[in-house]
Amino acid sequence: MKGMTRKALQMALMFGVLVQPVTAEEPTTVESLLPVDLPPPVTDAAQPVADATPAAAAETAPATLPAPDTLPAFQTPPVAETTPVPEAAPAAPTPDAASAAPTGITPGTTSSITVAQMGQPNGVVLSGGQLQGGIDFTLSADQVITNAQLELNLKVSPAMAARNTTLQLMLNGQPLGTVPLGSADSNVSSYQLDIPAAMVVSRNNISFKINDGDALLCQRDLSDSYQVTIMPNTRLDLEAQQLNISADLSHFPRPFLDEMQMTPTTLTFAFPAKTLPEQVGAAALIASWLGIEADYRGISFDALHDQLPEKNGILFGKPGESIGGLTLPASNGATLQVVDNPGNPIYKLLLVVGNNEQQLKSAAWRLTRGQFNAQTTRLPVEAQNIPVSKPYDAPRWIATDRPVLLSELMRKDQSLTVTGIWHEPLTLAFRAAPDLFMWDGDTIPLKVAYRFPSESWIDEQRSYLSMTFNGAFLRNLPVNKQGLLEGLWHKLGGDARQENVEVPLEPYLIYGDNQLQLYFNIQTKETAPCSVLLNNNIKSRIDEDSSIDLSNTRHFTLLPNLSYFVGASFPFTRLADFSQTVLLLPENPSESEIGTLLDLSARSGNATGTALNNNRVMFGLPSGGANQLRLSESDVLAVSSLDQTAFNRALLAQSPFVSNEHSFGVREPKMLEKVRSWLEGDWNASGVDADRYFSSNESWRGFVSFRSQWNPERLVVMAIGSDDAQLARLHTDLNSARINAGIRGDTAIITDENGVRSFRVGPQFPSGQMPWYMMVVWYATQHSAMLAIFGLLFASIIGLSLYSLLRKRAHKRLNPQDSDRE
Repeated sequence: MKGMTRKALQMALMFGVLVQPVTAEEPTTVESLLPVDLPPPVTDAAQPVADATPAAAAETAPATLPAPDTLPAFQTPPVAETTPVPEAAPAAPTPDAASAAPTGITPGTTSSITVAQMGQPNGVVLSGGQLQGGIDFTLSADQVITNAQLELNLKVSPAMAARNTTLQLMLNGQPLGTVPLGSADSNVSSYQLDIPAAMVVSRNNISFKINDGDALLCQRDLSDSYQVTIMPNTRLDLEAQQLNISADLSHFPRPFLDEMQMTPTTLTFAFPAKTLPEQVGAAALIASWLGIEADYRGISFDALHDQLPEKNGILFGKPGESIGGLTLPASNGATLQVVDNPGNPIYKLLLVVGNNEQQLKSAAWRLTRGQFNAQTTRLPVEAQNIPVSKPYDAPRWIATDRPVLLSELMRKDQSLTVTGIWHEPLTLAFRAAPDLFMWDGDTIPLKVAYRFPSESWIDEQRSYLSMTFNGAFLRNLPVNKQGLLEGLWHKLGGDARQENVEVPLEPYLIYGDNQLQLYFNIQTKETAPCSVLLNNNIKSRIDEDSSIDLSNTRHFTLLPNLSYFVGASFPFTRLADFSQTVLLLPENPSESEIGTLLDLSARSGNATGTALNNNRVMFGLPSGGANQLRLSESDVLAVSSLDQTAFNRALLAQSPFVSNEHSFGVREPKMLEKVRSWLEGDWNASGVDADRYFSSNESWRGFVSFRSQWNPERLVVMAIGSDDAQLARLHTDLNSARINAGIRGDTAIITDENGVRSFRVGPQFPSGQMPWYMMVVWYATQHSAMLAIFGLLFASIIGLSLYSLLRKRAHKRLNPQDSDRE
């Protein structure tokens, strides 16, 4: 009998869940938990090693699980007991995965993923008619989950708490348990739920439902009072066992980057002891491509000199060179090869080998093309014909030479049609070149064709299509045309539907990253039965011919402007492949300086959708030859720290900045420069304030920008830190929306204590496409004070000249005898 009881208890534990209220937290608000500055989850995990397929990982799950992308039918299990229970037994790896494992140690990993990282930055709100919802999330396919725990953070409205109901949770169609929605001592209640490891697979759906939600539907006036928010910091903690795969190029970018992983990735690049510029250039090309592939998940890079990565990594060097004791394969040309990491064969090393810049760039570019045959461990690479970008051809930037259909801005998983009364807003995201220019009074036409459902129970007077753009409210579009005659015609039975409208967008609303949100707010008549509130058979849609037209804009702006750089890597991304950009490092760059350059390369690729296929890396400033000619034709992105004194002095020699040993500041402008700035109306420069701020901080990092000494029409942006440790923190800084928004001008200084402070130190100069006659008008509008002064001087000179001439003429007219004497 005892044996049967123990067996029954074990079976119950496999599908049961422990729900434990956690100690009350400090009062928390939704705003304080927005993910703009959420710290990355604490991860001791190894980087993902591909290639246990999703199907192989799914074999560890119960056979009764439905497809994770289908919304499960809800059942109401009893509230889970709070008695402590032992953890579920870890799932064993599949036979194929186990047989592929090496004789070495198979590493275990721990990781976390938050609701914000699952694509819900504001959390999941259950209110009104949406009293159930769900989230899809994916995990790396090369791991077997051995332990899982959900930390659930809930914010419950007082009205909902007073109902003393419960929230039901399900994972992949299987019940996890319920948690109470009663009142709590704190603003946010936290619960810990142990999840059977076998239930967690590569693709998952976790869903939430308020158990008595159906009873709330008819309380229409009070529906917004009943609200439950699953906070964005709700977290799934996972322990997993790493699987091994064969060394195969066809798996790339796995295991170095797994598209199933929704959390940020850190990848290590290794170089020989004597690192060459062309090796860093090939690394920048691959880093930028990986930045495209990582997309919203994010990726960062560590750089090593003559040292092997502990986990997965990519190595760059010449044939026969040694990196950390590993000798690169000998060859006469470029080569790609995947090998086991000697430190632990579970992890893989990708070797990018070439004798010169052309071979390394060919190997890197071929790697990003993919389409390798299966079981390809090594591939000789012939010379590649790498295309060159054209100005503003970045595939992730919206076209400015024609109207763009809204359907072109959709993701693959989106639709312009929504069903039912309650639905998520249709969010269309697009990026634009940051230097778009329009004259005052001009607007951008946004044409929207829309159609509401035709149902007798819809209140057409109170229903509307709500439009917001980058968080700014635009307009509520009504179901029917507005006006006296239209209203009379509608009462007489005529068709008064409004299904097309043109909304003018002000140019200042357009940023580098943009979001247009459309929401069909359908209201029902008071006499409508409650059953219609769950009617999912009705459809509302945005028509395919809806468009936004930026064809009347020009590419013109004032530089330097660091907000363009942090938002879109501009002006370097004017040609997205960096074919007119030089990546400049000191003569002996440190690992942090190379890693920062790789991070910035990945940001550029992510912003444009184009890899840095034609970048050029230089170590130190050239004294002549082809490299100096390239500098005179290019913009410059430099990375350095204060320790690189000689390099900094040479680079900043003709700039507004000055660098000495262990100090950085702003040089005092000459009198001629002061007079010119005053005459041009440039009265907002704050060089003194910036210099004082530099001198008052010991540890800092940031960006400065100025005109190139090799070509005054070109720009230099310099990423700099007080030391390597500070420089390495720039990647984390740039992931903060708050810091990004604060970077502007030509000087941005970031400290741990004060965040970011920005200044404008030097003069700005116009850059872009503008006819000369329009430039005259533009200069007049920009320098109105100087124009007024010159106008006054001109009027005074002309007035005095005319006064003297007219006085002589009057004297002759009044004294004709003087003329006769002459």
